Amino acid sequence: MFRLTSGGNTAPMAKTGGSMSWRLLGGLSAVLAAFAARKLLIQSWQTTTGKQPPANPASPSTTWPEAVGWAMLSGAAIGLARLVATRKAAAYYRRSTGHLPPGMEEVT
Repeated sequence: MFRLTSGGNTAPMAKTGGSMSWRLLGGLSAVLAAFAARKLLIQSWQTTTGKQPPANPASPSTTWPEAVGWAMLSGAAIGLARLVATRKAAAYYRRSTGHLPPGMEEVT
């Protein structure tokens, strides 16, 4: 892995630096995507049902349809948002470094 120096040349980057930069980029993008998806999902739930989403779907006071609906929608939406964000971050990392991030090797 190489990094760009102030003179415009490339210099070897320590393995831990590349791994740390991926952890920060991948982790931050996934967290931000999950946060945005949750905000959008809450707004959509309120618009569709006219009610707040269940604060605790596991609570016996939450109806089964509400609990299952919220669990399915939130799980799918947040999971998809994290997947898209991580893939986009990995593509950016690949363009920047010339290789995939650690642990993201291509599977054939």
